[in-house]
Amino acid sequence: MMILNYPSKKELKTNIGKTLNYTETSRFGAEFLSNGTFVGCNRPTITNNKGREFFAQVTMRDGLIFSVA
Repeated sequence: MMILNYPSKKELKTNIGKTLNYTETSRFGAEFLSNGTFVGCNRPTITNNKGREFFAQVTMRDGLIFSVA
């Protein structure tokens, strides 16, 4: 699952219309889609990132965040 480099889901939502700050974790190919939907998370206990743990479904259009659920 892709790591979303945001301290909270709320912060991720404030970045709609911008490029996504993420870390790929898959050994089987890129999970990021410049046009499409995928699931990502912030796991601060595993990645030592600051912020809250959350999971989000992200929809991208033309390389920009279109929506977050």
